[in-house]
Amino acid sequence: MSFHPYLAFAGNCRDAFTRYQEIFGGELVVLSGADVPPEAAGDMSPDMGDMVLHAALVNGDQLLMGADAPGGTFDGQNRGMCCNVSVDELAEAERVFAALSDGGEVQQPLMQTFFSPGFGMCIDRFGTPWMVVTNDPNLAMP
Repeated sequence: MSFHPYLAFAGNCRDAFTRYQEIFGGELVVLSGADVPPEAAGDMSPDMGDMVLHAALVNGDQLLMGADAPGGTFDGQNRGMCCNVSVDELAEAERVFAALSDGGEVQQPLMQTFFSPGFGMCIDRFGTPWMVVTNDPNLAMP
């Protein structure tokens, strides 16, 4: 069994995943409303052409997915969840945290804790909450 975050966006999924690819690397695949063949579109509204129906960022065995919520049904707030990024080096945690928090809101600055050489929390400019943690080689935490 595996679990993969699937993020919701209020019309800015393409921008968010383009930024995530800049930060994390990997291969980005985006399926938009314009990619849907006419015979499969059904009653899909013509204004959904720019809407992202599915985005996937693949980096090795890591997968992050998301989509724009149809018809304005998403208010831009991801509640009750956050994406966690675990890295082995403090310098990488600093780089990732700075990039994710740029234009967003820092909830906890990246700092040393009892469980990590560097841990921080932020909400990025797209409304996605993130935790960035530097793995401590002395602790057996996944």
